[in-house]
Amino acid sequence: MEPMVNIAPVRNGLRGEVQIPGDKSISHRSAMFAGLGDCPVHITNFLHAQDCLSTLSCMEALGVKVDMLSDTELIVQGNGMHGLEEPGTFLDAGNSGTTLRLMMGMLAPQSFLTSFTGDASLHKRPMERVIRPLSQMGAGIVGRGNNNFLPITVLPIQTGLHGICYDMPMASAQVKSAILLAGMYAAGETTVTEPYISRDHTERMLEAFGILVERQGTSITVRGGQTLVAPEKIEVPGDISSAAYWMVAASIIPNSELLLKNVGINPTRTGILDVLESMGADIHCLNTRFCGTEPVGDILVRTARLRGTSFGEDIMPRLIDEVPILVVASMFAEGETVIHGAGELRVKETDRLQAITDQFGKLAPCIESLHDGLVIHGGVPLQPAECFSYDDHRIAMSLAIAGAAGRGVGIEHADCVAISYPGFYEEMQSLKK
Repeated sequence: MEPMVNIAPVRNGLRGEVQIPGDKSISHRSAMFAGLGDCPVHITNFLHAQDCLSTLSCMEALGVKVDMLSDTELIVQGNGMHGLEEPGTFLDAGNSGTTLRLMMGMLAPQSFLTSFTGDASLHKRPMERVIRPLSQMGAGIVGRGNNNFLPITVLPIQTGLHGICYDMPMASAQVKSAILLAGMYAAGETTVTEPYISRDHTERMLEAFGILVERQGTSITVRGGQTLVAPEKIEVPGDISSAAYWMVAASIIPNSELLLKNVGINPTRTGILDVLESMGADIHCLNTRFCGTEPVGDILVRTARLRGTSFGEDIMPRLIDEVPILVVASMFAEGETVIHGAGELRVKETDRLQAITDQFGKLAPCIESLHDGLVIHGGVPLQPAECFSYDDHRIAMSLAIAGAAGRGVGIEHADCVAISYPGFYEEMQSLKK
C-alpha cells in the first residue's frame, strides 16, 4: 500500500520563484513530431514525467532514436514521415490519453499493424470519439466493446487515407490533433471544425515543422502530401496547468507572493487566468515573449480576496485541466461559484466531478454536483481530513493546495503527481517562509 502524504497548513505564506516544469502537451508533441522528421531535433525543458516518458517509449518502439542528455534535454532522430517501423510488441501508453489518441492518428496511415495497451485507468477511457473520424478517413481501428476501449489495434492501411470534413460534437484538442496528424498523410484536404477553439499546440507545431495549416474561425484545414521539415531545436515552455496550482495557492494562502517563471500563455490555454481575474485575483503577466511559436511570460501572484464567479462550456476547452484547482479557489472565495459544461471531466483519469464532490467535500461540505458541473458555496471553514486521489494527479495536487490553505490534509495514493509534476511536494516545501 502506498504511504499517505500529509500536507500541513501553511502558516506564514508562500514566497519565492518557481521554475515551472515543461508543458506536458507540448512535450508529447515535440517527441512525436520530431520522430516523424529525418534529422535530429534537440528538445529542451522536456517534461520528465510518466505520461511523456510513455510517449518516448512508444516512439522508440516505432524505430525512433531517443538520446536522453539529461532528465529535461534530449535529441530525437526519426527516419522521415514514412520511416516508422512495426513495433515488436504492444505499445504501452501508460496513463496517457494524449499518447494513445495522437498516436492513433499518426499510425492510422501506416502500412503495418500496431496494438496499444495502457494502465487500468486508460483501459476505462472510451476511444470511440477518435476512432470514428479516423475510420471515416479509411483507417482500420479495432477496440474492445461498443465504445472502443483498450486494447486497440490499428490495422495496416490498404488503399491510403482520404481527407474529410469533420464537425466535432465537442471541442477536444486530442481528437482534433489525431485527425490532423492523419490528414498529413491523406489524399486531399482534411478540415476539422470545433464548436469552440481548443488548445492549438498541434497547429502551431505543424507550422514549426513546415506544414501549411489554414485556420478560419473554429475550422482548421491541412492538405495531405506535404513534407515535414524538422527544426533543429524545440524549447518547451513551462506548463500553465502546473503553474495553476501555485496561482491558486498564492491567491488563497495569506501573505503569499510567487513569481512563476517561463509559463506558456498560449491564448487557448489561459482560461485559468481569465477566471481567476474575474474572481479578483492579484495576477500580473510580465516579460512576455515567444518560445518558438508559443507565447510565454512570467506570472506574479499575490494574496487576494477572491469572490465567487461562474463559467461554462464556452471557456471549458481553455481550462479543462484546471477545473479541480479552480474548485479549491472557489472554496476560499466569498459567495457562490457555478461551473457548467464540464461533462468531459467524467471521462478523464477518473470521474473528476465525482472525485471532487466526494473528496473535496470531506474538507468542507460546500460542493453540489451537477450532471455537467458543480456549485461551490465559498467561505465554509475547512476541516482536516484524509482524502483519496483516485490515482489522479490533478486531484492529488488540488487536495494538497486545499490542505495547505486550510487545516491540513492526508492524501492516499499521492505519488500519482509523477504523471505531470514529479517534484510538486518538494516545491511546496521550498516555498514556505
